[in-house]
Amino acid sequence: MIQGAQVAGIADFYAELNRLLMQDEDWEVGPSLDALNDLLYGGIGALVNVERPRFVWRDHAASRAALGVPATEEWLLSKLTSPAGFDQQGIRVQLAALRAGEGPSYFDLILEVFAEHPEVELVLE
Repeated sequence: MIQGAQVAGIADFYAELNRLLMQDEDWEVGPSLDALNDLLYGGIGALVNVERPRFVWRDHAASRAALGVPATEEWLLSKLTSPAGFDQQGIRVQLAALRAGEGPSYFDLILEVFAEHPEVELVLE
């Protein structure tokens, strides 16, 4: 169960995933949507041999607030200050959309990653 009240920022979300899924591993999932995507494919940590994983995200509204526009803006700005490997123009477009109230928050992006895995059930409480 993802404890949404424990998520005060992006790094905390991944700390929750590591607490939940990586206890028996000697490595952790990094704070990255790509890492989340890889994790949801299964075969890693507590998801080894789990065909239809089910995640319950308790207090998801707290996480939605913590992973909202300010956290997303900070995340995008950090990509602009570390340009290697990032599409700078694409990030500027995302940032402008976010600031105009049209772009997805980090919480929304997480939900999009989960939605790409129909075999994974996500329950928001």
